[in-house]
Amino acid sequence: MFYYLLKYVLLGPLLRLVFRPRIEGLEHVPASGPAIVAGNHLSFSDHFLMPAILKRRITFLAKAEYFTGPGLKGRLTAFFFRSAGQIPVDRSGKEAGQAAIREGLGVLRKGELLGIYPEGTRSHDGRLYKGKVGVAVMALRAGVPVVPCAMIGTFEAQPPGKVVPRLRPIVIRFGEPLDFSRYAGMEKEKAVLRAVTDEIMYAILTLSEQEYVDRYAADVKEEQAAKKAEKRERRVPRAPLS
Repeated sequence: MFYYLLKYVLLGPLLRLVFRPRIEGLEHVPASGPAIVAGNHLSFSDHFLMPAILKRRITFLAKAEYFTGPGLKGRLTAFFFRSAGQIPVDRSGKEAGQAAIREGLGVLRKGELLGIYPEGTRSHDGRLYKGKVGVAVMALRAGVPVVPCAMIGTFEAQPPGKVVPRLRPIVIRFGEPLDFSRYAGMEKEKAVLRAVTDEIMYAILTLSEQEYVDRYAADVKEEQAAKKAEKRERRVPRAPLS
């Protein structure tokens, strides 16, 4: 299988050489059975570093844009992401969240590991942002443990916009599995979903020691993009009146 060729021959050894990851708490990842690994998301390389160091196969939900590029490059990119264990999820529209949940539950029903970034997008400034409740819905519906994970140093190694990563060591830290069986059957209760998600994010925060922002990262990015666009408009000189 191409996944294992990437992991053990093509990509995994290269990632270990470049990032020299130090792994902590790997024993917290279940050796068998379904589980969710929920982590912070600081870099494009996060998608590939965790599969490279885990003994088990892990499947991530990835944005559909990685799979829909035009031409030969787009097809090769889609093939690469699928081979690396990524599942495309359309994040636009009202049904986006439900589509992601369906895909995630499908992975868990197979008894596999599912990787999730509850923030929903990469952090643009290295801080940890508010988690979306989809991870709680899947954990409660599937009745599986959630293993918190912190990627430390990947933002500095490959921040947004940087294609070639810097050579620097990183740490991948796993925490003890979180058991939410006490909430069984309550996956439709908004307060419960928020509480479960916040508990997961607090566990990630404890591991990563990031600064926490109680807002969704996507909202902050959108605001910042709007402010930049407004500043550009102000700098554009107006044509003189005739």
